[in-house]
Amino acid sequence: MLLNGKTVLITGASRGIGSGIARVFAQNGANVAFTYSSSEAPASALQEELSKLGVKVKAYKSDASSFEACEKLASEVMSDFDSLDALINNAGITKDNLLMRMSEEDFDKVIEVNLKSIFNMTKAFQRVFLKQRNGSIINISSIVGVKGNAGQANYAASKAGMIGFTKSIALELGSRNIRANAIAPGFIETEMTDKLDDAVVEQWRAGIPLKRGGTPEDVANACLFFASDLSSYITGQVLLVDGGMLT
Repeated sequence: MLLNGKTVLITGASRGIGSGIARVFAQNGANVAFTYSSSEAPASALQEELSKLGVKVKAYKSDASSFEACEKLASEVMSDFDSLDALINNAGITKDNLLMRMSEEDFDKVIEVNLKSIFNMTKAFQRVFLKQRNGSIINISSIVGVKGNAGQANYAASKAGMIGFTKSIALELGSRNIRANAIAPGFIETEMTDKLDDAVVEQWRAGIPLKRGGTPEDVANACLFFASDLSSYITGQVLLVDGGMLT
């Protein structure tokens, strides 16, 4: 197993892509710490499910957009797990609208949750990685952060900012053997996309060279690569997991 004995922390992992990442990591031998904001029942169920795989698992209710909460989380995670090998910044929200109708509050909230959260989390855990002289930081961006998207100026700005942040800290922390990479998923089919009209989903699929939407496991496998020793000489990169959408 690629991550046997290693420990990972995943933000926003009670459902969707985050829970898919948690499952793949646990299946590959990793101890898993993960956060959730309000979905207590799914978080509890996921903790119970993954614990059956023989790895240590713990869910933490925490707000990644709060610097104070992230500092508290770092203390709790290190007390419970002793070490950390990979940090996956996955927590994120959308508040879509055309710019002319987008409120300042909706713009600020998306930037706070999606972008400021990775500053908070990286700042809180970098001292752990610096002390260990080892660590992998994986930021879940989006192809929208690469190409933009009408009606998602706030989301696109937050995800593009994540890419710039990733490349910058890769330069800062590389000399301490700490790697930072970003993953930019395309159209990933989760509980959220299940609510879309079938015709809309088929239109999306038709525009993808592989002719299907991605799965949370597709994103999780990319995370697995970046968290494992297979990518020990890779940092500062952005990997598109999009079925060829931007080819």
